[in-house]
Amino acid sequence: MSHAPLLVELFTEELPPKALQRLGSAFAQGIAAGLKDKGLLSDDSAVTPFSTPRRLAVHITNVLDTAADQAFSEKLMPVKVGLDTEGQPTAALVKKLAAKGLDHLSASDLTQIDDGKQAYLVAQGIAPGARLAEIIGSVIELAIEQLPIPKVMRYQLADGKTSVNFVRPAHALIVLHGDTILPAHVLGLDAGRTTLGHRFLCTDPIEIGSADSYEKQLADQGHVTASFEGRRAIIDAQLQKQAKALGASLGDDPAVDALLDEVTALVEAPAIYVGQFEERFLAVPSECLILTMRLNQKYFPLFDAATAKLTHWFLIVSNMPISDPSAIISGNERVVRPRLADAEFFFLTDKKEKLAERLPLLEHIVYHNKLGTQRVRIERVRQIADWLARTLNADTHLADRAALLAKADLTTLMVGEFPELQGVMGSYYAQADGEPEPVAKAIANQYQIRWPAVVTAADLPGAILFMADRAETLVGIWGIGLAPTGERDPFGLRRAALGLISAFEQLRDGGYLKLQADHTLTLEALLARAFSTFDQSLGLAPNTVAEVSAFVRERYRNQLLASADREAVEAVFALDVALHEVVARIAAAQDFKTSEAAPSLAAANKRIGNLLKKAEDLSVSLDIAALTEAAEIDLAHQLNNLAPEIEGHLAKAQYASALTVMAQLRQPVDRFFDEVMVMADDPAVRQNRLALLARLHQVMNQVADISRLAA
Repeated sequence: MSHAPLLVELFTEELPPKALQRLGSAFAQGIAAGLKDKGLLSDDSAVTPFSTPRRLAVHITNVLDTAADQAFSEKLMPVKVGLDTEGQPTAALVKKLAAKGLDHLSASDLTQIDDGKQAYLVAQGIAPGARLAEIIGSVIELAIEQLPIPKVMRYQLADGKTSVNFVRPAHALIVLHGDTILPAHVLGLDAGRTTLGHRFLCTDPIEIGSADSYEKQLADQGHVTASFEGRRAIIDAQLQKQAKALGASLGDDPAVDALLDEVTALVEAPAIYVGQFEERFLAVPSECLILTMRLNQKYFPLFDAATAKLTHWFLIVSNMPISDPSAIISGNERVVRPRLADAEFFFLTDKKEKLAERLPLLEHIVYHNKLGTQRVRIERVRQIADWLARTLNADTHLADRAALLAKADLTTLMVGEFPELQGVMGSYYAQADGEPEPVAKAIANQYQIRWPAVVTAADLPGAILFMADRAETLVGIWGIGLAPTGERDPFGLRRAALGLISAFEQLRDGGYLKLQADHTLTLEALLARAFSTFDQSLGLAPNTVAEVSAFVRERYRNQLLASADREAVEAVFALDVALHEVVARIAAAQDFKTSEAAPSLAAANKRIGNLLKKAEDLSVSLDIAALTEAAEIDLAHQLNNLAPEIEGHLAKAQYASALTVMAQLRQPVDRFFDEVMVMADDPAVRQNRLALLARLHQVMNQVADISRLAA
């Protein structure tokens, strides 16, 4: 056995840029996994993926040419099935051996073992190690089959007859073990050592000398940076350098990173150039200009480093590093100008008609064929918003105006061209129409995934619209039978649920939902109000509110399990508590769980719950005077003494203090179960003791279901 580095490259036509990094990583890991499975990798083998717009490749160090021989033991079938009465192989055994590649073995070569139930035939021996040259082709094929290809392409090979499937037509295959070409035939290609460099800067084929020289040869001869991460780092550094030189920045929008990934997948030899557009276009909302530059042209808009406002400069990531890029720059400036002019035209034209005047047009935009038009939907959202505003003592006029105008921008030219700007453009147009600032802000924030900050008086109309919109969506879409299934959630109900949760949290932190107060605004009340706004003729499922409530709570539970103690989370969600109280109760349950009394009380609580489930009648009231045992009398008195104190803490939302007081019941509870027989023969005694436990169970579980904290 000997080892050497392995190189595999598949040279193709332009690969889909948004999938390139994922494809490159999967290709490399797939080949490495195949080799490891065959025992051909060393413990210290390093895997380096390469991916450019026209190639997927991997370099792996210390790849063996032949794997070590392996002892094997293959359990085949029961002896009575595999051998006939004369001890000869049956047809079933012959078929099994052939399927396992063991057809060279005879019946005498097989071992018999008895597992205590019956005897089995077992094939044992030494399997020769896999040879790299013999299996590399199948390893590559398997890696290709397992690629996360967004859309498979079927194309014909040069022979004019054979067709193959891949993400893009492949034109060359390199398989080098050290400096030796390994025989492989993949996608109609025979392995060699020839590849191509940059489409314009390298016209001659490149002969790769060895696996280790691949990356350097591509860079030196082909003008190609093969590493995706390497190209990304080069582009990022050059972008930052150019921006700094202009006293600007790329901004902190997450879209910058996504665009950086995309342009990295579009170029092989990156170069950064500076372009500009007429400053008059800056009068157009910056979101429009930014979106068209990033989305359509793949440019990086620049922002003033001091004010963070959009400038008239932008950066171009080119695939042509040349000494005089003036033609490239001017060409890109000519291309972007019409797009910015279109945005300017859309904006100025849209402003000629007020949002309120556009409302009739919403009657022609279908929301869902079972739920009506956007205009009909807006009326439902208005009713929910009005209820929320009254419940929260907010300005009902502002809440109604925001709900009325929320979807009007769907009829504008700008949103028609850039659907991503829904809400954003509505906010600009609302300001231009002279609408109150809270209304404009509400329209802008309605499409946030989560409510972004603690709710203040100025934000309250926006939070109301945000919640009304999501409640209407959840109830309506769920009610017509379109609940999420598996990974499918085309109407974003999971996202809507998380949005509602965040709104309850931010209302709580803003003081609009106080802990342990008697609030009209609960999740269930909101969903019920949303349900009531739908016409009965639509036929929404009658159990919609309960199902959506459970769905939202489950989303919240899953969200909190990532950051809080699992048992504390489960203990709180076992109770039907107000959504805005959940976090505080979990914190108290987590603290209580660490106390000395917690294990004993949790176990006792679980035992009590089991006893009460078996009880036939729990309607009997507790009669303390009828208690006879000292332990049960003591427990009843302790319970009566501590219950008011616990209730007092709960009234002030002092959950941790309530549990601390409850912990004082540990000793009398332990004594009760040590000395008292709950299920006494006398029915009256039994029922009275169960009544005592029912009262104890109710007092213990007011913050959380304590039994869920039992180990």
